[in-house]
Amino acid sequence: MSADSFAAAPTDAVTMARFEAVVLPWFDAAYNLARWLVRNDADAQDVVQESLLRALRYFGSFRGGDARVWLLAIVRNTCYTLHARHAPESQRESLDDEVLALPDEGPSPEARTLLAVDIGSLQQALERLPPPLREVIVLRELEECSYKEIAAVTGQKIGTVMSRLARARERLRADLSPPSTEAGRHDVR
Repeated sequence: MSADSFAAAPTDAVTMARFEAVVLPWFDAAYNLARWLVRNDADAQDVVQESLLRALRYFGSFRGGDARVWLLAIVRNTCYTLHARHAPESQRESLDDEVLALPDEGPSPEARTLLAVDIGSLQQALERLPPPLREVIVLRELEECSYKEIAAVTGQKIGTVMSRLARARERLRADLSPPSTEAGRHDVR
């Protein structure tokens, strides 16, 4: 938590009541996103706490609209700000933002995955995704955000969101698919 987090936070009862009514219902969504981004309960709690303080401090600039998207954007930015200070350069992954075509072959990979794979394997696969891919898949599949909402939270274009979702789904499918066996490779007719 930063030292100035409390400095400009509004303290009047009306503002606090409005903040609690508008923003706090999205506490679980904020924690869920933070948890998936930092992959640690204690760090996620710190991120959410700092995010709520920032949200309260800047609540006067909130112009209405979707408070969930506004809070999730703050959580995302707080997460990356806090972890950028501590992450070694080697952990940062760059992504090109080319749009990939989505194959349409029946049920989506995430639907098949959720039906066929146990939760532990899925959680491990999600944790292995690079942060930019993990955040979009968490926002889409766990927080049920629209592409437009994800774009607002992440500050990316919708095409970039779609591209990252496609790559995240492809990596999850590859990670969760059973390894091919030697016999299976020779069984092509």
